[in-house]
Parts: sequence; C-alpha cells; structure tokens
Amino acid sequence: MGIQQTERTNKMKKPNIILALAASAVFAAAPLFAHEGEDHAKKEGLAGGETKKITGEVLDMACYVDHGATGEKHADCAKKCITSGLPVGLKADDGKTYLLIGEHVPLNAELAQYAAKKITVEGKVVSRDGVNMIENAVVQK
Repeated sequence: MGIQQTERTNKMKKPNIILALAASAVFAAAPLFAHEGEDHAKKEGLAGGETKKITGEVLDMACYVDHGATGEKHADCAKKCITSGLPVGLKADDGKTYLLIGEHVPLNAELAQYAAKKITVEGKVVSRDGVNMIENAVVQK
C-alpha cells in the first residue's frame, strides 16, 4: 500500500513541477519585453529629444570622469576600457560630453576602434539632471 501511494503522489507532483517551471520561465522573460514599444520621452518628460548630428572625440567615460583622460596619449587605454564594456561617450565640439548608446544596446564593440578619434554620430539628443546622452547613435561614415 505504501508503494502505490508513493507512485500516485509522484504522478500528481509531475504536472505541478512542469507548471511551476513554465510559470518561472514566463516571469523570468517578462523584463525583456517590459519596455518594448514604450515612448520614454513622452512618459518621462525628457528634455530635448531632437535627432542631431554631433561631432567629437570618442571617450571611455570611466577614465574621462575619473581623471579627465582624453586625446591620443590615452587612445590605447580608452580602447581597452571601451572593449571591456565600460561606458563610451563623445566629447563634442560644442563643449558638451555625451553618453552614447544604441537602440537599447551598448555600442562598445562598434566604437572601440574609434577610441580617442574624432567621429560624427547621429541620434536623439536628450538631457536629464546635467547628463547628456545620444541614444540610438549611429556613426556617420
């Protein structure tokens, strides 16, 4: 009698385990789609939002913010930092510094080759609390 009851209990647990795993997968994937199609500028009242072309020097933001590193003498370090995934920015000819991001993806792999070089990017320029960003940035060739 004990063996039959154990087999029946195991058969009943199997669908519950499958259901629990399926529910976990749905909840784990939910954040991936949370912002899909959302108009961030309208919702959050971002200043700016104009698509512009901006020219300047590609920076690794970690070294720039920490100790003002720019220019050719810092090119090798900047390339390593950008390649390793640290934030990448642009010290623009207009005197502002911008954080560069792609369309919800980092641009590090594409921009590392331009470390300490002057490029032009086009994207939506936004600012908040003194932080400038060019989102959906595309290198102009």
